[in-house]
Amino acid sequence: MESNATAIDSAVYRDVFSTSAMRKVWSDDTRIQRYLDAEKALSITQGQLKIIPQEAADEIASHCDVSQYDFREMKAAMEHIGYPVLPVVQQLTALCKNGLGQWCHWGATTQDITDTATVLQIREGLVLVEQDLNAIVQSLTDLAKKHRGTPMIGRSNIQQAVPITFGYKVAVWLAGLQRQVERLTQMKPRVLMGEFGGAVGTLASLGGQGLAVQQGMMQQLGLAQPPIAWHTIRDTIAEVGCFLGNLCGSLDKIATDVKIMMATEFAEVQEPDGGGGRGASSTMPQKRNPISCAYITACSSIVRQQAAALLNAMNADFERATGPWEIEWLALPEIFCYAAGALAQAKYMLGGLIVHPDAMMKNLKLTGGLVNTEAVMMALAPNMGREKAHDRLSTICIAVAQGKGKLIDLLSQDAEISKVFDRPALEKLLDPTNYLGNSGVMVDKVVGTKQ
Repeated sequence: MESNATAIDSAVYRDVFSTSAMRKVWSDDTRIQRYLDAEKALSITQGQLKIIPQEAADEIASHCDVSQYDFREMKAAMEHIGYPVLPVVQQLTALCKNGLGQWCHWGATTQDITDTATVLQIREGLVLVEQDLNAIVQSLTDLAKKHRGTPMIGRSNIQQAVPITFGYKVAVWLAGLQRQVERLTQMKPRVLMGEFGGAVGTLASLGGQGLAVQQGMMQQLGLAQPPIAWHTIRDTIAEVGCFLGNLCGSLDKIATDVKIMMATEFAEVQEPDGGGGRGASSTMPQKRNPISCAYITACSSIVRQQAAALLNAMNADFERATGPWEIEWLALPEIFCYAAGALAQAKYMLGGLIVHPDAMMKNLKLTGGLVNTEAVMMALAPNMGREKAHDRLSTICIAVAQGKGKLIDLLSQDAEISKVFDRPALEKLLDPTNYLGNSGVMVDKVVGTKQ
């Protein structure tokens, strides 16, 4: 078996922590092919502008296929030279007949090709991210609609707080991911910008035709033309990493909620069982672990840490840098691959989430009405004053906790409270389904429907 040291490439872990589609985007084959795509676009453009002979442009373009390249030879040359593009250019030059390869890479520098190829890979990666993100958004939309009115307890500092609906909870998650969709849309025009500037970005080697070459090359590739070189201004690459870190943070929040709600004492939701046995314990037959949630948390942590590395890579010196650029080579593939893993797990988990409304109602009634004492306080406040009502309810809640009686009995027996509300009115105030606030309306706003 081939030796694979990372979870991304592991024969065992790779489809748990990443996806085959995203691995392909950041594979050697794809990376070298994107180098060649950039070289091809450059040669075609320069042929059209008569900067290089058309015969040369055609010959160069005909060899911009990764299947024609020797990776062992490329590896050896890369280790000697220190950069991967020149070995590719050397093989491309050699493949061309009649010495026409001399026109290859005309006026370009290594970083032009590398950065443009990276942006092409980012574009491919973001397509996959967007597909999974949209699928998750749809699953959450469906859950929010279905459970718009399903009562459950809202929690504060892991303590029971006041009632909400499960649809409301899901809509809170959904609203955050809707903003991530918006961020992705807004980010693309800034990020999907190619690079072609020559040695230090001025395109001096191409004279007055430099900007025309740049424009034509970017049109060939479907990328935005940069207004000026960004060889050592790495904000767009860092933005991609930070976006994926932010997105994974949103997924991790959802995973955290779900895995706690899966606790035996709550039992409000479950991950899909995958046909039976998913998340099984090696020793405890009754146990089902929140596997997807755990993987989301693990992947998200790595993505966020590596996003910080991309911020470090922004510290580039002068017009062409020494070292920080290479950080991107290490961090960016991992960011995308682990983000893909988090997205895939979230898509699976939320697409088949098992919801237990009965358990939600059981937990909601667990305290015998204590979760609705805010409702009682606010109802009493116009007659007693909010602060006095709060203190009175606090005293009664302590008495309930000390086993001195049931909440409804102590409220009904209180001399001041009974002057304002009789027992049936208090029972109505203590009904958690009567204190859901604007949960449903807010769900409607998020999912874009009207009730």
